[in-house]
Amino acid sequence: METNLGAIGLRLFADRAPCTVNSFVHLARDDFYTDTPCHRLTTDGLWVLQCGDPGGTGTGTPGYQFGDENLPTTLPPYPRGTLAMANAGPGTNGSQFFIVYKDSDIPPDYTVFGEVTSGLDLLDRIAAEGTATGTADGPPKLAVQITEIRAS
Repeated sequence: METNLGAIGLRLFADRAPCTVNSFVHLARDDFYTDTPCHRLTTDGLWVLQCGDPGGTGTGTPGYQFGDENLPTTLPPYPRGTLAMANAGPGTNGSQFFIVYKDSDIPPDYTVFGEVTSGLDLLDRIAAEGTATGTADGPPKLAVQITEIRAS
């Protein structure tokens, strides 16, 4: 995943979350994520950078939804480096995803479909700047724009 700030390497878990990975790869190949912002940074209890909404509002979708897969069974449920789907409840996965930059002990309700293989230092830099609003949940102060996701 290329961003305006640098690359974040991702490894996808096609064997554990095939529907999710197929959707993510399909959207990446169709340039759905190209030139889109990472619209949300959380800095208290849930330590994630959220991306995947083309409009940057947190409400965008690809026009379809699919079910949950590979829900965590370990503690913490979402360790540093986890790539997971954001959702609005069971079975509402679409295009939005989050990357965990610090172990997050939240309910295991979000499909884990990959992990970060490089670029955690970039995530740390984004997180260290906090949110643009100064609150614990908001747009990242250091604006992050996905320039391309290459799927192989």
